[in-house]
Amino acid sequence: MSFAGCDSLIEIRDLAFAYGRRTVIDGLELDIPRGKVVAILGASGCGKSTLLQIMGGALRPARGRVTVCGRDVHALDREGLYRLRRQIGMMFQKGGLFSDLTVFENVAFPIREHTTLPEPVISDLVKMKLHAVGLRGAHRLFPSELSGGMARRVALARAIALDPDLVIYDEPFAGLDPITLNVICNLIRTLNDALGSTSVVVTYDVPEAVKLADYLYVMGEGRVVGHGPTQEMLDSADPFVRQFLHAQPDGPVPFHFPARPIAEELDLAPPRAARTVPAI
Repeated sequence: MSFAGCDSLIEIRDLAFAYGRRTVIDGLELDIPRGKVVAILGASGCGKSTLLQIMGGALRPARGRVTVCGRDVHALDREGLYRLRRQIGMMFQKGGLFSDLTVFENVAFPIREHTTLPEPVISDLVKMKLHAVGLRGAHRLFPSELSGGMARRVALARAIALDPDLVIYDEPFAGLDPITLNVICNLIRTLNDALGSTSVVVTYDVPEAVKLADYLYVMGEGRVVGHGPTQEMLDSADPFVRQFLHAQPDGPVPFHFPARPIAEELDLAPPRAARTVPAI
């Protein structure tokens, strides 16, 4: 997999991972080009969130190699992994804000944790990040005082607080109303281009991913089943890709998790033949 004119910020080769006997990722290969917005799509349970944890070093794969920002993630020691994570901003699926800290303190947290900048500089940086997401006036509020959409925007401001090389968004559109969803989508695109960063959006929300991303990966059965520029993927004739991107009910993507036939599970025997009562 190669991208003309740009190198890759993330390279994944022959990745495999399992929870016990259940294989979640098997032989996955993936490249994320610098400066682009890339969406990783797939149905629930296909391994998207597991992939993010492997990329960040929280999980160790059974096989394969993950290179982020030129470094082999799982060859790093604790200190090296900590340094790498300073280059990565993460917007968690449910925001992940600290409930006992104000909006201001939430956004300031990574700056204080990873730098020795003086407080006046930190204050200016936080105000600029909050202004970028339209919430500078909410800096004194606590997470409990925010709507779901506002909390998601604060999480976005915190994710970009250190102007990271890579920003990862885990299901950023889940549970949002149409207006807030559109705002978040536009913010991701605008901030990516303004900061010159690379964005990875992990989602099952096809319409927003198509509108936002330069490049799409579709995951299924623990591997990449299709990838390419957004319009090429929409025009793909691959049955799996076509079914998922166009929400078709019939195709290779199964609805049921693998199991025995329901008749066997419920021990249902075929009905007995009705007894014939002789006529008198």
